Amino acid sequence: MQPAQKRVKTTPYDLVSGVVRLVSLPEVCIRVNEMLEDPRINATDIGKVISQDTGLTARLLKIVNSAFYGFPSRIETVSRAVTVIGLRELRGLVLAASAVEAFSKIPNDILNMVKFWRHSVYCGVVAQLLAERCHVLHSERLFVAGLLHDIGKLILSHRMPNEMREVVSRMQNEGRPDQDIEREIFGFDHADVGGELLKVWQMPKTLAQAVLHHHRPNEADEAIMDVCLVHIANGMTMLAEQGMEVESQAEPIHPYAWQTTKLDPSIMDEVFQQAGNLFSEALESILPRSYRPY
Repeated sequence: MQPAQKRVKTTPYDLVSGVVRLVSLPEVCIRVNEMLEDPRINATDIGKVISQDTGLTARLLKIVNSAFYGFPSRIETVSRAVTVIGLRELRGLVLAASAVEAFSKIPNDILNMVKFWRHSVYCGVVAQLLAERCHVLHSERLFVAGLLHDIGKLILSHRMPNEMREVVSRMQNEGRPDQDIEREIFGFDHADVGGELLKVWQMPKTLAQAVLHHHRPNEADEAIMDVCLVHIANGMTMLAEQGMEVESQAEPIHPYAWQTTKLDPSIMDEVFQQAGNLFSEALESILPRSYRPY
């Protein structure tokens, strides 16, 4: 029997620090985030800043003109988009579009990127639908949290490819969740890495918390509602991917999340039905063409 290979000790911060330049958010995204903390800022100010990045402008206008929003007339400018959908939602869309674009530049031969982003977008759609049922203020932020909940997997796959290949192999052979195997191998999991990235990117604390605790909602002590909604959305997304009967597969979702949100599994069928059309629209609007399976 061969001796176990010695693993190099690392931390989520080490991994994020080593990759943050490669997947840095555009200056415009950082600037918009800062501007939104200033109560004197208006739609025109934000529009001028975003319009300096033509690629981001095009992606944002494509999203707000999609059926995902369903506005009756075409929106031609970013400042108009801000007026129609609001400053907070625009910050979320700027982050979502920027993050997906940033990670599209990193080669990844470990994860199936089409499946990864389909899972992420679907989770975002479901998280927002659940948030609306809970009458959460600014429920659109849950779409962004759901979209980015697994982003730590991309950093792990890029920085620790051999270990992540082992994670994938053991998942297939042992039939256990990836986060459990990651914790055995690294001492932490992709949720820890994703939460650290959003902290380094100086994103809102509620977003970082929702990503950090999406597998263990009962461990969160901040942004608890957001954490629980993303946890439920992730569990529902896995159920949808498995194509199983909802009634027999509510186990992946922690009872604490149901109790906190005051939702229950009976809402699943209705949310799945709603999510179908919205998912197609969100996928078409947000993903780079290279990630689409057609």
